[in-house]
Amino acid sequence: MRDAGARLVNPELRDLVAEATRALAGLDADRLEELALSCRALNRDLETAGPAWRNDMTRQARDAERDLAIFGRVLAATRANLGVMIRIRALRQGRPLEYGTCGARTGNGYGDN
Repeated sequence: MRDAGARLVNPELRDLVAEATRALAGLDADRLEELALSCRALNRDLETAGPAWRNDMTRQARDAERDLAIFGRVLAATRANLGVMIRIRALRQGRPLEYGTCGARTGNGYGDN
């Protein structure tokens, strides 16, 4: 089913992960935020879900395992690239470089939800 914005309504987890990977690779921040909200809703719903819904989500998680691995690799590469950009910005601003303390690795709002 599609809504007026042509987005999937209640998509399979696999579709959600694939779209998140494409959005991350394309640096589509607005869509990534929408997908993060969808994931939060899924987590919230999982807490009160009945056995049938939990079983369906378990099946979807198994079906999405490969896509989740790809998403993880894209996310890791994006974090690494962000770390490089932060260090370059610091260099240009004349600040000393501090490897290992980069905000991209400490989860301070750069994609960690």
